[in-house]
Amino acid sequence: MNDYTKFGLFFLGGIAIGALGAVAVSKGKLDLKPLATDLLSRGMDMKETVVSKMETVKEDVDDLMAEARHMAEQRKVGQEKS
Repeated sequence: MNDYTKFGLFFLGGIAIGALGAVAVSKGKLDLKPLATDLLSRGMDMKETVVSKMETVKEDVDDLMAEARHMAEQRKVGQEKS
């Protein structure tokens, strides 16, 4: 089975599951509000975690860039003196 066939089957399966979910919701047999609120709250928690990690990484990269600029300036000054 090649990748195109596999991805096509996954796509069709997703459409089928979505259609079944839509039918269940429209008939009122499935209450999605508690599930949706829990899912959204967990997503917001994950977003906050990712944002804080990215801020830490950005600060580290900024520090490295400042050190690299300082070293480059020192090299330039050392070459001008020579």
